[in-house]
Amino acid sequence: MSEGNRTYTELVYETHGHVGVITIDRPEARNALTHTTYAELADAVERTEARCLVITGRDPAFCSGDDVKQVMKAVGDAAVAGARLEPRLTPAAGVLLRTDVPVIAAVNGPAVGWGMELALMADLRVASERARFGELFVKRGLCCDVACLARLAQLVGRERTAELLFTGELVDADTARSIGLVGRVVPHDELLDAALELAERIAANPPLAVQALKRGLRRALDPDWDDLGRWVSTTLGELFTTDDHREGVAAFLEKRDPVYSGR
Repeated sequence: MSEGNRTYTELVYETHGHVGVITIDRPEARNALTHTTYAELADAVERTEARCLVITGRDPAFCSGDDVKQVMKAVGDAAVAGARLEPRLTPAAGVLLRTDVPVIAAVNGPAVGWGMELALMADLRVASERARFGELFVKRGLCCDVACLARLAQLVGRERTAELLFTGELVDADTARSIGLVGRVVPHDELLDAALELAERIAANPPLAVQALKRGLRRALDPDWDDLGRWVSTTLGELFTTDDHREGVAAFLEKRDPVYSGR
């Protein structure tokens, strides 16, 4: 497919000159991610010809993480079938973490669970005053994905990362700015313009040099994503079978406080 506006089921891809804009488009589900969303996100990033990408969500949220009901069904189906999937890095994460195209997250609302992972896989983060960030995996009896284990610590330090991961704390935009999680906070109505202005400044530079700089940052700072992805996948497979995970999901769906047993 030639570069230009593309038609997807659960996201929108548009071009603004040399800038591509990806908008997750499931507002009725607060842009929760399904298997389709993951696949379309990976496709949009992998096939882009843009010099810079902006990723955002349709209001009122940036991304609320995985669609819990679909995840639970998939886990149940796998258990019934006795499936043993090979541990690996999440494909969409692999595409985002390895692309040489600079990525800006325009965080327009809550970015929680894998939504926060998505924001951290970007190179730069511009947040609306309505943005909220939370690594809520611990509340579901699970561990986070690779970005929060590596990128979050780079941004805010090990101790603050440990606090955010272990407590599942939700932080607002100003707090995120103060701890270095985002680069800037702007009024909500100015968010996309601010992200596009930054993207256009990047896209105006020689693309081969920009891409080389991004590869250099990966070589200098990033872990072995495949190895970390295998560890996360294996660990999640174990945690999905626990009583605490089932209780965390049930409490979320039933809108009550969970009672964890350590089993």
